[in-house]
Amino acid sequence: MTTRVSDLPQAWNWATIPKEQLGDGVVRQMIHGETLMICRLTIAPGTVTAAHEHVHEQMTIVERGRVQFVLGAREQVFGPGDIVLLPSGIWHGATMLDEEVVLIDVFSPIRKDFLTPDGDGDTA
Repeated sequence: MTTRVSDLPQAWNWATIPKEQLGDGVVRQMIHGETLMICRLTIAPGTVTAAHEHVHEQMTIVERGRVQFVLGAREQVFGPGDIVLLPSGIWHGATMLDEEVVLIDVFSPIRKDFLTPDGDGDTA
């Protein structure tokens, strides 16, 4: 019997994951399995991610800093420890406030657009 790599448990540490510079003030690290993706974004203060929507379900964890999210028709500020669930198709964007922000984004299914050479996709 053959065991596929995807059938085996795997583990990582963010310190070992390559960093991609996506644009001014945005650095992304990512790991993915077959149907789940996690990204760690380090974002400079004042950076704005344009509002957008996608078919992927997304959960965002604010690890550090404060960020003002556009969530549909409303806006809300989140800080360390806050978790935001973004259902498929919801309009959302973000503005980093007065300090560097670290976000953990979890997507299902994986963001295949992030895996292409110019895979900027959206960043929050």
